[in-house]
Amino acid sequence: MSSRFAALAQRDFRTLWIGGLFSFMGIQMQFFLRGILAWDLTERKDALGLVYFVFGVALLIATPLGGVASDRLPKRAVMLVSQLGIVASAIGMGAAVLTDLIEFWMLLVASVLQGTAFGFFGPARVAMARDLVGRENVGNAISLQSLAMNGTRVFAPSLAGALVGWSVFGLGPTYVVAAVLAVLSWITTAQLPNPPAALSGAARPFADIADGVRYVRSIPSIRNIVMTAFAVLMFAFSYVSFIPALVEGEFGLEEQHVGLFTSASSVGALLAGFWVAGLADSPRAQMIMTLAGVLFGVMVIALGVAPGFTVAVIVAVIAGAGTTTFQTLSNTLVLRDADAEFQGRVQSIMQLGFAGFGMTALPLGVLAEQIGLRPTLVIMGAVASIAVLSYGAVSFLRDDEPVDMLRDSTVA
Repeated sequence: MSSRFAALAQRDFRTLWIGGLFSFMGIQMQFFLRGILAWDLTERKDALGLVYFVFGVALLIATPLGGVASDRLPKRAVMLVSQLGIVASAIGMGAAVLTDLIEFWMLLVASVLQGTAFGFFGPARVAMARDLVGRENVGNAISLQSLAMNGTRVFAPSLAGALVGWSVFGLGPTYVVAAVLAVLSWITTAQLPNPPAALSGAARPFADIADGVRYVRSIPSIRNIVMTAFAVLMFAFSYVSFIPALVEGEFGLEEQHVGLFTSASSVGALLAGFWVAGLADSPRAQMIMTLAGVLFGVMVIALGVAPGFTVAVIVAVIAGAGTTTFQTLSNTLVLRDADAEFQGRVQSIMQLGFAGFGMTALPLGVLAEQIGLRPTLVIMGAVASIAVLSYGAVSFLRDDEPVDMLRDSTVA
């Protein structure tokens, strides 16, 4: 099998990958539908930000606990339980829309439920991939998982937009489709092996979280990437929160164009995913990650000055490639350097960047209401670009200590 798909030669990883394909498809559809509903119910940018803000708060609280659960409990069990929350979110929202009882506060409840579920699901899934393929193929495995996620970002928004615009379907049944996909993911995940937990001993969740933070801080190669990823996700990646406002509010287009714009970003992400899968484990990964992060920030700035929808779509393709390359390689590098008993917690700390993205969406939405969406996008992209350039200066002008020299000094 080609080196780009080496991890898929392992049967259990294929099962994990297929389950992820179903899960990502349903989650991406829910994200798309949530943004459409929030804009249709309020037509306010800060309301869009609030929906993602409560998602981020829930993710912020749940993710550290999810990291501990991934290290202390069998990872398959953690994934199965957390996926039930994703199923419940889709079914509840679908029922509310179908019965015409939908209100804005329900979007907030659904966001909290999904954020909590993903806080446990995300770290367990990535850590499980490393368990299944080993350290030598972890980069390829993460790249292929990213490929699945970005492939669904191409098709899920377009499918959801088409179903919403189809008179026979609409919002409610589209949520039901998302729920069915989540159920299929649960069934597939149940077929995975259930290896014992990596961390034994008495349960002490808050002490375990603190140990994980100290572990990350003690290893410069991990710490610097985590801090940079936070800045990129909290600022540049927050542009996805405002896609409905950009397409419908700034360009004056319809809901179907929101799906088209999102899919354009995902096309770039998908193409980058194929490319990254073949070099995620190469010595050039750190340099490529840095260049991709800067590119992504610059493209968010470009969205802020794009003269029309066509140019914005082209920019979105490049932005999608940049963010996928950066996220895939940053996850690969930190997970490759992390010890087995810290995998879940390290991955949960990385995932906190997504919580930050949700939380910064509200203040950024308020800022957009005050100064306009376009200037806000420029600021967001500039902050991310400066953060990645700073990382590059630190990493390439001063070599970090070898990870192996720091193992013994880490708090276990």
